[in-house]
Amino acid sequence: MSRNSAAGGGRSRAARWLPHPLLTLVLVALWMLLLNSFSVGGLLVGLGLGLLIPIATSDFWPGRPPVRAYRKVLSYSALVLWDVIVANLQVARLILFRRNERLRVRWVALPLELRSPEAITMLAGTITMTPGTVSCDLSADGRSLLVHCLDAPDAEDAVRQMKERYEARLKEIFP
Repeated sequence: MSRNSAAGGGRSRAARWLPHPLLTLVLVALWMLLLNSFSVGGLLVGLGLGLLIPIATSDFWPGRPPVRAYRKVLSYSALVLWDVIVANLQVARLILFRRNERLRVRWVALPLELRSPEAITMLAGTITMTPGTVSCDLSADGRSLLVHCLDAPDAEDAVRQMKERYEARLKEIFP
């Protein structure tokens, strides 16, 4: 093995200098947005951060998760966006028009069929982003997720909806 490939963990020179190109672009864009004005100096600092942060953290990044269908990722993203909007309206209605003692707050255990850490993370994040639900804990064996529901008259129905609406779609995306 050559000295260059041993030092870079078998990565090409381009992969060592630009390990996560999309992250670099996002960091530069975020930096420019945080500055709230354009200047050449600000852009250079943003480019410096956008190049150095991914290089400094590249050893901590696992391999990219395999994704079966990128179109389904877009479909899933649109579904989650829609659900977040609808859930915001539902939670606002609950808070404004329902007394606290009439809320049916529940803790539910969501049994998981997903095994990929990335897929489980996506599911937990989706549940948490949707107002009215928060994923709180993953069991030690990774087979169930504890979810707090603001208003769930039926725990079994809440579990069924999360499994059908999110988990089933994530099983199609991640192997």
